[in-house]
Amino acid sequence: MTVQLSTSVRNAELDAIETAVGASAVLKVRTGAQPATCAVADSGTVLATCNLPADWMAAASAGSKALSGTWQDASADNTGTAAHFRLYASDGVTCHMQGAITLTGGGGDMTVDSVNFTAGQQFTVTAFTLTAGNA
Repeated sequence: MTVQLSTSVRNAELDAIETAVGASAVLKVRTGAQPATCAVADSGTVLATCNLPADWMAAASAGSKALSGTWQDASADNTGTAAHFRLYASDGVTCHMQGAITLTGGGGDMTVDSVNFTAGQQFTVTAFTLTAGNA
């Protein structure tokens, strides 16, 4: 049998993620394959760096949690094709989360307005949602 959790417990798990990462998290969009885990050194080239809003995720509801505010970089750092993201504490060094990036409908963990970056262009995350398992 599979363990099942109440919606309240699933929401608490999700809200704990934002607490653990901390306010003003930093999102970096990178080229290439993502590392095996967050504990492994960064890979690829940083295409964009976003300083996320202090409250960067909405409160969890019904076992899911979505981005809050605008996740945007007004001027991309480099030119290349986005493949993965890493989410860091406000120090921009301590990685807490990573995943695939695609356009909407592409099946990635995070969707963006374009995966083709040119240095200096504006970049926006269009969707990012975490969903707790064991419903």
